[in-house]
Amino acid sequence: MENIILFPFSEYWGVYVGFTIFVLLVLALDLGVFHREAHEVTFKEAAIWSVVWIALALLFNLAFYYYANWKFSTQPEYAAIPGFIPEAAAKQSALEFLTGYIIEKSLSVDNIFVFVVVFTFFAIPAKYQHRILFYGILGALIFRIIFISLGSILLQYHTLIIIFGVFLILTGIKILFSPEKEINPDKNPVIKLLKKIFPVTPNIEGQKFFFRKEGVLYATPLLVCLVFVELTDIIFAIDSVPAIFAITKEPLIVFTSNIFAILGLRALYFLLAGVVNKFKYLKYGLGLVLVFVGLKMAWLNEAFGGKFPISWSLGIIAGIISLSIIISLVATKKR
Repeated sequence: MENIILFPFSEYWGVYVGFTIFVLLVLALDLGVFHREAHEVTFKEAAIWSVVWIALALLFNLAFYYYANWKFSTQPEYAAIPGFIPEAAAKQSALEFLTGYIIEKSLSVDNIFVFVVVFTFFAIPAKYQHRILFYGILGALIFRIIFISLGSILLQYHTLIIIFGVFLILTGIKILFSPEKEINPDKNPVIKLLKKIFPVTPNIEGQKFFFRKEGVLYATPLLVCLVFVELTDIIFAIDSVPAIFAITKEPLIVFTSNIFAILGLRALYFLLAGVVNKFKYLKYGLGLVLVFVGLKMAWLNEAFGGKFPISWSLGIIAGIISLSIIISLVATKKR
């Protein structure tokens, strides 16, 4: 049963389409209504939106469980699978979504460290940061769809699963032992190329990404910052997408859990940006999580008969992240 895809795209394409339409509607409501006018996002507003996004993800997870249970119980092709228990399979799928969501949400905290540095480097006023993150996340959704599609194809081959697992282990070890490097967007080759294509005005021209003056089209610092944010997300996606595939082989679960985590990233940034330096040891927790999910792909799943228990995975990942946050807060309080 471990080699069977329970949610094949050919049968569940309607779910993908419906979910994508829902995401686009929520984003349109966000930018067109709640953030139509550029303003500085307060801690209270960020906290409310963080709760909203997390609540939406949990409600979707609950609905997904009931939908999967109904689908597995009523469709004859599932009954033909030896040893298949509809309720147990639905519970497994829901736990896989929750675990994938927690992994992506935890790894996205690393993005926040970068966002703080980048916005400071380009001197982006607080009231325009939401606009950059909005379009940055919109681009991230597109790139995640591409990466997830490629991952669902490539990870059908056992050898590639081992390679991705080893890659995640090495990435986790690098996070644990490598010193932090200073981020300098001006040295990025893509940013250098952008500045060769468009002249960049040194001034912020409101919330515009482009500015025309005397017939010449200029890029503003907001566009340069947006490009760097997109590049950052692509780099992080190389780690996070395989990490969720280590938890589940179902592209539908990878897709929905990944997107929900990204949708809440803006609110999480404004919630944590001012206190991000307090989580000094969180990076070690993230490194250990990547090592663990890499071990799942490369060894543990095979050692446990094709599937390492999802409840154990959820407990281990949640425990590592929680412990690293507690240690960080205790150490900060002592200082």
